[in-house]
Amino acid sequence: MPKRVAPLSDIQVKNAKPKDTEYKLSDGGGLLLLVTPSGGKF
Repeated sequence: MPKRVAPLSDIQVKNAKPKDTEYKLSDGGGLLLLVTPSGGKF
């Protein structure tokens, strides 16, 4: 059985902080948020 992932909330997106490398946050439905080391969010 697939693991259910809660949708990204507005607060999670606003609180996503840059790290040394790029990382992704997923909502489990195919939507990804890419956070870059410079602080960009795509």
